[in-house]
This record gives sequence, structure tokens and C-alpha cells, in this order.
Amino acid sequence: MTLKIGVIADDFTGATDIASFLVLNGLSTVQLCQLDENTVAPDVEAIVISHKSRSCDPQEAIDMSLRSYRWLKANNCERIYFKYCSTFDSSAKGNIGPVTDALMQEMDVDFTIFQPALPVNGRTVYKGYLFVGDVLLEESGMKNHPITPMTDSSLIRLVQMQSKGKCGLIDNTILDKGVQAVKDKVTQLKEEGYKYAVVDALTEEHLVTQGLAFADMKLVTGGSGLAIGLARALKEADADSVKAQEQGRPSQDQAVVLSGSCSVMTNLQVKTYQSKAPTMLVSVDKLLDESVDQSSYLQSFVDFVLNNQGSLAPLVYATSDSTTLKQIQEKYGAQKSSAIVEKFFAALAKALQAKGIKRFIVAGGETSGIVTQSLGVKGFYIGPAIAPGVPWVRSLDRDICLTLKSGNFGDAEFFAKAQGEF
Repeated sequence: MTLKIGVIADDFTGATDIASFLVLNGLSTVQLCQLDENTVAPDVEAIVISHKSRSCDPQEAIDMSLRSYRWLKANNCERIYFKYCSTFDSSAKGNIGPVTDALMQEMDVDFTIFQPALPVNGRTVYKGYLFVGDVLLEESGMKNHPITPMTDSSLIRLVQMQSKGKCGLIDNTILDKGVQAVKDKVTQLKEEGYKYAVVDALTEEHLVTQGLAFADMKLVTGGSGLAIGLARALKEADADSVKAQEQGRPSQDQAVVLSGSCSVMTNLQVKTYQSKAPTMLVSVDKLLDESVDQSSYLQSFVDFVLNNQGSLAPLVYATSDSTTLKQIQEKYGAQKSSAIVEKFFAALAKALQAKGIKRFIVAGGETSGIVTQSLGVKGFYIGPAIAPGVPWVRSLDRDICLTLKSGNFGDAEFFAKAQGEF
């Protein structure tokens, strides 16, 4: 089988997000969470490699991404897709721009595109500005993100702030003229000395047009939306997306919901779920209190989960609203408080696995990454979607099923819906 797309994703939930869209739109897909030179490539059309590189040092993100690219190249991958969040989560230094530049240099590519839009989830790009629902990115909940607060909605400015070249625009009027018009605009921008282009997208049809226009590019960058268009452009005529999802279908084993995200939507999801199922809050104060026996504190959560198995799984959460989060960060520092929560969820997931818990519903990119690592999961089969961009996945080599939800994805009832029939 030809490896048509290799995706280098900058976090775990983003990786499952794009993997879900690739499968749903016709490409057989596997996600890898651990990679080394001895890793054998699965016989599929798309491989998604997940990293934790969104907010680390830019050089570390570059090194991770180049290692993955070299492995994909060694396995005859036809094109590379650098995947980041649909809200372009980044800082003034990166890491989206630096990683893109490094990949372009390594691949000898002189032009690529930036396309974070995902209209089905309310992420659109108009005249180069990124919208979340009906508001600009800078007016959305992302302005209060604890790690990568987004205070500018101009993708062109953000790209040029982080990167080494000039960024142009392929706007919606060009897209509405069709595939050839988009290709002609790319040619024009290259002739005018542009190194990149931000591409508008207001509808899924715009993404389909882009998939056809950019299918021959060696490197594209974006959120998961562009994968819809590329997968449809590259899939085989007899592709069966329903069959492709079967290997990732979840079991009906005992489950737990773990929520570390502090996004607006996850706060709503936690609040909604509290009226339906047993819940227990993780206290950052206790995690950082040297007088607290941490082993006993952890065991109290293990006991809570095991003693509250029912029709809906118990929820353990560190999710807090923006006011509470600000108070915690002012008291302990953003990095320290975030790290201790991640460490707790890693230990809890491992302890619950040892006690027979096999289904993990996880909210938040950082939390998803640390939980996946602690469970020793090396890769996933991609299963049916619970919400756009949020599938169930099943470990390649052990009896563990997970769903890894980006903070702002899903609706208020997501946690309960994840435990429905598939």
C-alpha cells in the first residue's frame, strides 16, 4: 500500500483529530505515539505521528519534527502535512513558523500554505483573519489560554512574526473560482517572492477545492480541515471509511473520564457532566503541599474511580474557570502548576490501568499526551468519531481504548456521548 500522507502533529489531540478526518474521508490511517529508527511502518495510506511540541522550546520542536520527517521519507512517504491547532496556538517565537521553515529547508521546498480552518467546528479564515464561531480569534476564549494566549487574529502577521519569509493570501474570491484559479494564484505569489500563503476557508467546499489544488505539494501545513480535501483528492475509488474504522471501535470495559483542559468548552462539559455522574476535583494546592501524603492522595482518586463504576464513568478533573486558573498561576506559576497536574494524571492513569480500567476519555492536549505516554501506548487504530475531529482510538498492541479531546472540541454533552453506542 502506498503511504500517501505523513502527518507530523504538534500534540496528541490534534493528531487524533486529523487522523479521524483522514479515515472518514477515505484513507486507511494509523496514529503513532512513539517513534524511533527501528519502528516498522504500518501498511496504510496515512500515518499520523503525534508529538508534544506545541509549546516547548522551538529548537526541540524542530528536532522532533525533523526526526519524524526523516522516518517518513525513509518509508517512501509521498507528501508531508504539518498539523497544528485550528486556533493556531503559538507564541511570538513559534513553534508553527520555526517548524515550517525547518521542514521547508530539509525538504528543499520553496513555498507552502497555512490553513488552520475547520468550518464544521466553527473555525474559519476570512481575508486572512481567523474566526472562532462568530468572533475573531483574539476575542474568543483563546485570549485567556494559560500557555499560548492568542491576542492577534491576523494569520499573515502571526506567520511573518514567527517565520523567515513573506506571507501572502489566497482569499475566498479565488477559491470560489475553482481549483485552477487557486493554482494560478500560487504561481503568482511565488513569482512575487512570497514564501507562504494563508488560505481562506469559509465552507467545507473550500477545503475540497484546496485538497485538489494542493494535492501535489510536497509540504502543506494546517489544522485538520485541509485533511478532508486532501483525503478526498487522494483516496482510492473503492475506499470504505466505515470498514476502516472497525479496528478502532471501543470496547465496553470499565471507564474513566480525565479532564485537564481549562478551555471554555471543557468547563461547560465538566459542569454538564457533574449532574449526571460522580465527579472528583484535583486540588493543585494539595498536590503542591509538602505536608500532604501524595501516595494516599492519589489512592483516594483510584478508590473513587473503582467504587463509582456505573452506567456513566466517574470524572476526575482539574478543569477550572479563567478566574480560578489565574489565581492558581499567580500563586504557583503557570509552568509549575501545569506540570504537577500532568504528573498527577500520568500516575492516576497508570494506577487505574493496573486495576483493570481499559477505557479512558481524556480532555485537553497536554493531559492526553501525558496519559497516553504513561499507559505505554505506542500507536492507535482510528475508530468512529464522537464529535467532528474526536474519534475513539484503540491501541495497536494492548487492550486499551481512548478518546483524546482537544479542549474546545465537542458539545456540552460530549462526555456522556462518548459512552454511547458506536
